[in-house]
Amino acid sequence: MQINKQLTPPALQSKIEHFWRLSAQKILLMHEEYDASQGSPVFTVRGKYTTRGWTEWTQGFQYGSVLLHYDATREETFLEMGRNSTVDEMDSHVSHFGVHDHGFNNISTYGSLLRLMREGVIPHNDWEERFYQMALKLSGAVQARRWTPIPDGGYIYSFNGPHSLFVDTIRTLRSLVVAHELGHSIMAENDMSISLLERAVLHAKATARYAIYYGQGRDSYDVRGRTAHESIFNVNDGNYRCPNTQQGFSGFTTWTRGLAWAVTGFAEQLEYLRTVPEAELEPLGGKDEIEKLFLEAVRATADFYIENTATDGIPYWDTGAPGLARMGDYLNRPSDPYNDHEPVDSSAAAITAQGLLRLGRYLGEEGHKYWQAGLTVLETLLDEPYLSTDSNHQGLLLHSIYHRPNGWDYIPPGSKIPNGESSMWGDYHIREAVLLLHRILEGQPYYAFYGCVKGID
Repeated sequence: MQINKQLTPPALQSKIEHFWRLSAQKILLMHEEYDASQGSPVFTVRGKYTTRGWTEWTQGFQYGSVLLHYDATREETFLEMGRNSTVDEMDSHVSHFGVHDHGFNNISTYGSLLRLMREGVIPHNDWEERFYQMALKLSGAVQARRWTPIPDGGYIYSFNGPHSLFVDTIRTLRSLVVAHELGHSIMAENDMSISLLERAVLHAKATARYAIYYGQGRDSYDVRGRTAHESIFNVNDGNYRCPNTQQGFSGFTTWTRGLAWAVTGFAEQLEYLRTVPEAELEPLGGKDEIEKLFLEAVRATADFYIENTATDGIPYWDTGAPGLARMGDYLNRPSDPYNDHEPVDSSAAAITAQGLLRLGRYLGEEGHKYWQAGLTVLETLLDEPYLSTDSNHQGLLLHSIYHRPNGWDYIPPGSKIPNGESSMWGDYHIREAVLLLHRILEGQPYYAFYGCVKGID
């Protein structure tokens, strides 16, 4: 990746304004055309959103996108659309015991509404506030209940079962953290109270230790910053067994959306930890030790992203995908979503852009490289061929990939690989990354997930 070291947020202002105009068009088009009876929208086929049964993890992105758009534009139509949809449709996600995606679905909806109320953007209403708080408390507890103990802690297991730790889940820890800040805990047998903060920290530690490679010790044969999508444990004794993947090429290559979840998940957890009193973290190993581990994880993964991504900041879907060997020096030229060998994944870029910006801000002067890398990625995504300007296409961010091994992504006529389509998580995360920068440019409070429960420095 070639980082534009001179790029500044104001230089992206006109692109950001154009982006929000397109965002409005896409939301309204979806609202008019999408048949909600078929289920939650997941990705587009020939420009129209469709569903794909696997787990219910994308509906929060659908309505969360509407609320992000309102946050940026303050157009009341989108507030009412997002608020009504959350109240009418999201209750099943609060009590969904079968997924590890609560931080995706519920922080994006109930959390956004609570944050907007706390900031005074929408009028305060005591019962409405309590409604959002109750949903977030329960969501955090339900997610944290999916627990597998291991000798050095434990983790929230994926929908695959108790043996499975997904790298994705690092970003859904938001639900545990918010519930903890609201004063909630899990009440277990014999009225045992289990700390949600403890479970969030232990899960993040397990992710840093087992899902991320550092080129030393256990993984001295491997490359620093690489991530495994899935880490497998023996549930009889809790011992780690091996890496695996569901959506990547193999357990020994890096699925770039999983890498993206790690970059952004650890970056925002570091931001949150700064607000936590040292005494709260002392029983969990101490604030300094936890921050050191999280910072090592996020810097390693961010560096790996920068080193293994095309010059314009857009990665291919897996850094070990076999077709890359036939593409020559692909890392030293801009990404090509229309090549004949391997697809790019713009959704991985959208997720990572936010993480790079957060990491850069967190580190201050030391993080200039990451901040500029985040701006570089955003500059690419805010223009064609990644920004969708076709008024008939329901998606906002083009060239997103869902599940390449299962063949779920649409391949248009005349192409050999999937391209030209969008995903709910890609559209949501490009909006979230742009909102982060938008609020900085407008001098508004810094955008962070925990803004719904506490002040932001």
